[in-house]
Amino acid sequence: MSKRRQQQQLLDSLARSAKNFNKGEVECLVKLFNRLAAEPSNHFVNVGLDRNMFKDVMHRTFGMTDDVILDRVFRTFDKDNNNCISAVEWVEGLSVFLRGTLEEKIKYCFQVYDLNGDGYISRDEMFQLLKYCLPKQPSEEDTDEGIKDLVDIALKKMDSDHDGKISFMDFETTVRDDYLLLEAFGPCLPDIKNSIAFEEKTFQTTRKV
Repeated sequence: MSKRRQQQQLLDSLARSAKNFNKGEVECLVKLFNRLAAEPSNHFVNVGLDRNMFKDVMHRTFGMTDDVILDRVFRTFDKDNNNCISAVEWVEGLSVFLRGTLEEKIKYCFQVYDLNGDGYISRDEMFQLLKYCLPKQPSEEDTDEGIKDLVDIALKKMDSDHDGKISFMDFETTVRDDYLLLEAFGPCLPDIKNSIAFEEKTFQTTRKV
């Protein structure tokens, strides 16, 4: 099969699976992906995006700085766990990241916060996530106490079955009641300003038509 035909099949498939983008937008995202994947600093040149390249894009484009969160965002995009983001994973991941429905965003945020992938956000995971969100205090102990208090507040608000951890059902129920708690354990979605800037820059060719 010719390379052109393969590319066309990829675009057709992604236009169906990444349903929050139209075909022209999918094409723009694949072009951007190919450009990033070809950069010499990328470990998987012309194959996909390695962890460092992906984190660098998220940092430069969306202002994301928390290393723990960035690592989890990479893991959430990397569906097959091969440490490389493929074109399909890139477009489908961005479909949720940029334009996901509430349901898609709840699933995505929960996956990011579930650090060990066991289906729960434990007290320890909440502590690790929140530790990097709070400004450093003169004494490390002061910070730790403040974080423990935040973890207790989060559990009180979200742990509806009182088992000391947050299940997906707990998380979903709480967020549907209060949307502001979607990113309770750290920013893992783009803010509106960065999201609009990225879309305008990436999709400008499709919008001139």
